[in-house]
Amino acid sequence: MMKEKVIFLVDMQSFYASVEKAENPHLKNQPVIVSGDPERRGGVVLAACPLAKQKGVANASRLWEAQEKCPEAIVLRPRMQRYIDVSLQITAILEEYTDLVEPYSIDEQFMDITGSQKLFGAPEEIAKSIQDRIMREVGIYARVGIGPNKALAKIACDNFAKKNKNGIFTLTKENMKTEMWPLPVGSMFGVGSRMKHHLNRMGISTIGGLAVFPLELLKKKWGINGHVLWMTANGIDYSPVSTASLDGQKAIGHGMTLPRDYEHFDKEIKVVLLELSEEVCRRSRNAGMMGQTVSVSCRGADFDLPTGFNRQVKLAEPTNSTQDVYQAVCRLFLKFWDGKPVRRLGVNLSQLSSDEVWQLNLFQDYAKKMSLGYVMDGIKNRFGDTAIIRAASLTAAGQAFERAAKIGGHYK
Repeated sequence: MMKEKVIFLVDMQSFYASVEKAENPHLKNQPVIVSGDPERRGGVVLAACPLAKQKGVANASRLWEAQEKCPEAIVLRPRMQRYIDVSLQITAILEEYTDLVEPYSIDEQFMDITGSQKLFGAPEEIAKSIQDRIMREVGIYARVGIGPNKALAKIACDNFAKKNKNGIFTLTKENMKTEMWPLPVGSMFGVGSRMKHHLNRMGISTIGGLAVFPLELLKKKWGINGHVLWMTANGIDYSPVSTASLDGQKAIGHGMTLPRDYEHFDKEIKVVLLELSEEVCRRSRNAGMMGQTVSVSCRGADFDLPTGFNRQVKLAEPTNSTQDVYQAVCRLFLKFWDGKPVRRLGVNLSQLSSDEVWQLNLFQDYAKKMSLGYVMDGIKNRFGDTAIIRAASLTAAGQAFERAAKIGGHYK
């Protein structure tokens, strides 16, 4: 008989705020809020420490609301690069217990410790050891959900470990009916606010209610998604803890929301399309990849009446040349753009292959063009993203300098 797996979901409490407090001892007893833009009261709360949450501050709330509830809070700008570095440091700690560690987000990681128990002890002992190591070496409190699969480990962490005094909880096939089934259906892993609304309208208010609901009716209404919801409610999840995608990277893309409405193609839009093409191709070259399918996405400025498109074209041959991708993107954009103001743009390169296998196009002097891209990458990698920059990025429409100061839309 196959041994039941033991899966952890390790979650860092108020991660961004905890990093700031760990590295600034004078903030230890202060309520701390990390906001995307502390200078704007309309900014969003990215993280609030427990002291701020005790005053009613919630993640994703508006900064002005948070400051009304907790006027004494210290508001800090995020340092995304530092948070990434700390997250990697935590990953390294977890990998000392098992090589099966899967980052789920910057502050959550799955672990399969099934084969680690002979070395490190029972699951609860391992969880406590991990908590102690992270607190001692990083200064952050970790919560651990334990289960026989990823879904139950996640539910155990979100609904129980985060509320327990010791920050550890085990959810099993044996106790899930008494512990998990009474929970509101919206607290289940995989159920968002919209799905919760649909389920409530069907008379399903708890996870247990979903678990005993006729499977065929769920499949009829939502297909495979309905089946997955039913399986999760019944504690079934076959997805493994995976350290990497089994199929490798399928696409390389980059998008950005513009700081204002962009209306003019020549003066504004194509400047950003060039910057996005350059970023995508640079990442492709750094990964040793080329792509043969180029796509461009656009979202209109009117959020009440959404407009936009996502279109792609297959090139004659694979490329990671900025100029090739940029020209294809511009042609696509002009073909499908309705002429209305734009607020978000994206460029994507897919159908990837190794850059070691490519056909030399003698008529375009392709080797020279590729070499130029790699030389520019080398300069940027060594001296920074803005060490060498295109003249178009110096115009009012350019966003290269602003993007260079950010990671994931937030300041480094």
